[in-house]
Amino acid sequence: MKSWQADLLNVAEGPGGAAAIFERVLAAARGLGFDHCVYGVRIPLPLSAPRSVVLSNYPAAWQRRYHEAGYIETDPTVLHARRSQDPLVWSEAVFDTAPVMWDEAQSFGLRHGWAKSTLNSNGVSGMLTVARSHEALGADELARQDLKLRWLVSISHQALSRELAPELTGLNRHTLTEREVDVLRLIGKGYKGMLPCFFLGSFSTLLRSMRRAWITFRRVSEGRITSSM
Repeated sequence: MKSWQADLLNVAEGPGGAAAIFERVLAAARGLGFDHCVYGVRIPLPLSAPRSVVLSNYPAAWQRRYHEAGYIETDPTVLHARRSQDPLVWSEAVFDTAPVMWDEAQSFGLRHGWAKSTLNSNGVSGMLTVARSHEALGADELARQDLKLRWLVSISHQALSRELAPELTGLNRHTLTEREVDVLRLIGKGYKGMLPCFFLGSFSTLLRSMRRAWITFRRVSEGRITSSM
């Protein structure tokens, strides 16, 4: 393992919660030549209004403006991240559909950036953006830094989604029991009818476990569980 790989792994393995992890992500981004860093995580539930949370060291005034203007709905980098996991380098062409937002972002010193999204097997998506005010990202730098940036995206998502997703879903307060997890696992493997009872001991146990598991996931999907946002 190369030294930079070990350094990036420390981002995920160090102590502290989401805020501490993000500070390590930011330090790693600065080590790669960027001044700013933004990480956003989005879960697909409830289906009618997926929840998300963003950690950022962008200027506070720009964060307020971005939120007030609802730019997250039209930001070309976010729209790209929702349909592709390919890296995206900021350019005039990228922001061609959002010229006002692009002008405002540059006025806050956000002129050159790189962004990439990633997706967990459970449907939790994340996006990492690194940005700076000076020196455009050239082909040589991109070739040299590409693998490191991809590693940072992966490690950031692994560490931060682990901290943030349970709060967004509410499953940290409505945790499934080990038995309920077993029920869902057996059903997911295709066991039907009375077969799960063979493993779990009784039909009544199966019904109780299925009912509680269903109630928990229904609360999440309907948005009844209070979010920390």
